[in-house]
Amino acid sequence: MRELRWASEEGDGFEHLVFDARADGFAVESVLVGQRYGKEYGLHYKVRCDAQWRTTYAWLKIVGGAELELHGDGAGHWHDGHGLVLSAIEGCIDIDIAATPYTNTLPIRRLQLAEGERQPISVAYISTPDLQVTRAEQAYSCIELNRVYRYEGIFRNFTADLTVDGDGLVIDYPTLFTRLPRDR
Repeated sequence: MRELRWASEEGDGFEHLVFDARADGFAVESVLVGQRYGKEYGLHYKVRCDAQWRTTYAWLKIVGGAELELHGDGAGHWHDGHGLVLSAIEGCIDIDIAATPYTNTLPIRRLQLAEGERQPISVAYISTPDLQVTRAEQAYSCIELNRVYRYEGIFRNFTADLTVDGDGLVIDYPTLFTRLPRDR
């Protein structure tokens, strides 16, 4: 079990995450405070993945506000906490929670890209703080194996080269997040 922290480079946001690698997959629990579109919020979330890094469960709660629960089968079929099928994200294997660098780890680890390889994907994008789920087009490229990956948010015309550690967890996400403690 590892504990990680990130600071937001966009404001006064901060995240504390517990990462647990298990024989049957991976689990995280995290709490963060942040701001988006001028609105401050607190978010508590949990994500579970199977041993192939396919997201099977996500629970998110805005402090004093919305709550979201997603269940996936690892093959791109989703339903919410009430059993309602979520056809808008059919085929998406990964989730992307807008407020955290953690969810970049999911496709980085799942895709197992070779150096120089690029893979477009569709993800279940969860906006914050409103917790709306939509389909989003992204791509990942391996720039330096197990060290640097390029994220492309095709849906918003954004690109960043992410530095990761041996577990694929983001160390530096330029202009958005920096792992703490910062190097001195």
